[in-house]
Amino acid sequence: MKWPQSFYEMREGRGCAMCEQGRPEETAHGVRFFAGAVSDAYLQRTSIQRGYTVVVWRGRHVAEPTELAPEEASAYWLEVVRAARALETHFHPVKTNYNVLGNSLPHMHTHIIPRYADDPRPGWPFPFPEGEPDPIDEDVLRADVEALRKLCGT
Repeated sequence: MKWPQSFYEMREGRGCAMCEQGRPEETAHGVRFFAGAVSDAYLQRTSIQRGYTVVVWRGRHVAEPTELAPEEASAYWLEVVRAARALETHFHPVKTNYNVLGNSLPHMHTHIIPRYADDPRPGWPFPFPEGEPDPIDEDVLRADVEALRKLCGT
């Protein structure tokens, strides 16, 4: 099996959905709670794990952290940490995981996954379920977003 041609095109920035969307307040997948100088943090709408967040690089198109200039990398990771601190303060996880993947959408982004005492697989990577998970309750999502915005000072 090999990577599809569309992956290589997106890797170069052609047809990249994250570049094309600009900096929206909401996406099909999440609601923004932090808009930094170089990134946006979106609390995910899915019930996979409460607090599950994706931080998206909003500068020029890059697929890997190694493509960032030193000052860009510093700014990005400081903003990832800022979002994670808000998540830890609000949700009180036992552990926080950071995944930098890009295997299906090669645009620099980081998945922040809080891990709780009742974790489905402690000590191992988070077990994402097969199929489409249910959405989180809209009232819970909105309340969490507001709390996280206050913690981020936005």
